[in-house]
Amino acid sequence: MASGKKKSNSSGSSTKRGRTQRSIRRFVVCIDNGRYPASLELHKIYRVLPDEEAAGESHLRVVDESGEDYLYPAKWFVAVDVPRLVEESLLGKR
Repeated sequence: MASGKKKSNSSGSSTKRGRTQRSIRRFVVCIDNGRYPASLELHKIYRVLPDEEAAGESHLRVVDESGEDYLYPAKWFVAVDVPRLVEESLLGKR
């Protein structure tokens, strides 16, 4: 389904360099689902987990429709800021 890149074993909750968990969380909207229409829905908001190595290779670690995180080309997404209420909903805190 996904890019076949290695799945992360980390929880994505690192607070490197003094950043808070909230500032680490990012959300993106899918604008191209490539060969993975079952894994990514166009125009849907997805959570991105921090992965500096992937970012260096122009990829994002995205929690997709399977509920697992996989690497996808960064050009398939556009970063978005979401209101706190929406963020809480997306993270299952509501």
